[in-house]
Amino acid sequence: MNARNRNELWARALLDELARSGVRNIVVAPGSRSTPLVLAAAADPRFRTAVQVDERSAGFLALGVGKGTGVPAAVITTSGTAVANLLPAVVEAFQAEVPLLLLTADRPPRLRGADANQAIEQPHIFGRYTRLFQELAPTEVSDRALRHLRATASRAVAAAVGDPAGPVHLNLAFEKPLEPVPVTGDLPEGLAGVFPLAVDGRAGGAPFTRIHPRRLLPPDAVLEALAARLAAARRPVIVAGPAAHPLESGPRVRALARAVSAPLLADPLSGARGRDAGSGYDLGLRIPEARAQLVPDLVLRFGTTPSSASLAGWLAELGQAPGVPQVIVDGGDRWKDHLAVASEVVPGDPARVAAWLLARIAAGGDATGADAGWAGRWAQLDGVVAGAVSAGLGSDFFEGAAAVMAADHAAADPAGILFVSNSMPVRDVDSLWPLGSPGGEDVTAVTSPLRILGNRGASGIDGIVSTALGVAWGTGERVTALVGDLALVHDMNGLLRARDLDGPDGVQCKVDFVVVNNDGGGIFHLLPVRDYEPHFTRFVATPHGLEPERIAALHGLPFRRIEGRSEPLADGPDGPDGPDGPGGPDGPDSPDGPGALAAMREGLAWARGQPGSTLLEIRTDRNENRMRHDEVLERARASLVSSPSLNPAPPSDAS
Repeated sequence: MNARNRNELWARALLDELARSGVRNIVVAPGSRSTPLVLAAAADPRFRTAVQVDERSAGFLALGVGKGTGVPAAVITTSGTAVANLLPAVVEAFQAEVPLLLLTADRPPRLRGADANQAIEQPHIFGRYTRLFQELAPTEVSDRALRHLRATASRAVAAAVGDPAGPVHLNLAFEKPLEPVPVTGDLPEGLAGVFPLAVDGRAGGAPFTRIHPRRLLPPDAVLEALAARLAAARRPVIVAGPAAHPLESGPRVRALARAVSAPLLADPLSGARGRDAGSGYDLGLRIPEARAQLVPDLVLRFGTTPSSASLAGWLAELGQAPGVPQVIVDGGDRWKDHLAVASEVVPGDPARVAAWLLARIAAGGDATGADAGWAGRWAQLDGVVAGAVSAGLGSDFFEGAAAVMAADHAAADPAGILFVSNSMPVRDVDSLWPLGSPGGEDVTAVTSPLRILGNRGASGIDGIVSTALGVAWGTGERVTALVGDLALVHDMNGLLRARDLDGPDGVQCKVDFVVVNNDGGGIFHLLPVRDYEPHFTRFVATPHGLEPERIAALHGLPFRRIEGRSEPLADGPDGPDGPDGPGGPDGPDSPDGPGALAAMREGLAWARGQPGSTLLEIRTDRNENRMRHDEVLERARASLVSSPSLNPAPPSDAS
């Protein structure tokens, strides 16, 4: 390794070891103090780099890579507030257990607290929200120091991958000169010959320290007891919550549910949600009459608490019943029972535990004792709710229809990924997909789970655009991003990278942004605070009046608008909602009930045909959307209450 000064040597050794440990994506936020790191990354052909001027967006772009691939991307920043801007992404990575590497350049420690420019207290700036923090001071050029540096890089990647995964922060203080210029006396003569292993690393590109991942599997006695409990249950329910490794755990949990004839209540972010998996629970469990007929005698939950408020509420109710044990299987070290309902916690990786139980069943172990009609009762619930949802989605266009059509758009691609924003988008997908479809995409034969990702660790709307782009950048797959207008506005800077990211295969990344624009926070209209006007609109709903079309134009993205309101507002004759505008009554996207559905089908088909990322705006009304949601729920309630398919007698121990 050729180097002209100690800064260049340290940066190149660190980046070399990160590449040996599997890191391939690096996001660079511009700055001066980080020059050694940036030049080392740029000189290494193993890395794919992206420049993002906004550090907050840069953090989420890297987060998306980790979420999509399970391999951490690195973020390089300069010193000062550039580092502080990474905190939102760090919090999300910690809460959601997503691998992330933070390489923050710093002023020398002697300048901290000494009135030096752009020098702040960067060590431990992220507090308890990191899996590992290490301060590296590149001041010693020796065999021992460089070996320690390489081992630390290996350790950093291993800590980021987990289990549990999460953010790792390496802070590097650099003295000037920052550029790769020769410095007399900085490096000993014949450096590589003096300590070749420390300078050039291990032969064959191997990591300096190979650290095997920790994926927990409980003792056999614990698993045997769990298998026996599952076999003895006559009305078991398996809940698949959001998972840290959905591609691994989702299919295994689905297979386990089939093997034991248990209904599967699969969160969209669990990796287990597919067209053949029941998802009527969200609407069904909002109805007391349905809850009374569906009392289990065992709840086995994999992963974190599900997104559905009605499912969480049902689990909380069951938690008060002494005869309904709830067992949580999770491999992370954070407590995953804020409902305080768990009677037992099995500390194990969900994928490995589910695989062990499946192997036990396949080997002729404990057979399930589930009632023959138990799973059928839940299937009947799904069927009744699906009929009510289909009728609602096919009659009047509202945000729920947009969510279902966006999910179908992603599912039509065998490798497609749906990235779903927080607030209403994730809730609409949870409660409505895949129960009913307004048509357009032929996905009826698709039985494998749709890969659905989202930022539910801290459930913020910051960084949504950047995270979706990071997923596409890391995986190389097409991503459909269902976002709200506030999430778009909050991370507009993320779109700076929407046109120039190439996936691992060198093909331009593609994200179809489906933006549901109700000019504010539509979810708050579902809360009692909506009745407190005029303060509600100004301080809670927060209409902004910004036009997604102009945002798309600013970032050079192809754009289309779909009018989904029954009574569009007038913005003038040539405005977006005026009679001559694209969303006006005489425009090409004007609504007419099912006409909006047809326009959205055409818009999604148009987006698929574009070579790069697109932005498709869906105009909706907050109040109208609330009423449509209420109508769908009431239709589902009426159908369930009047349906003879559900057993009218509450289950008992003898049933």
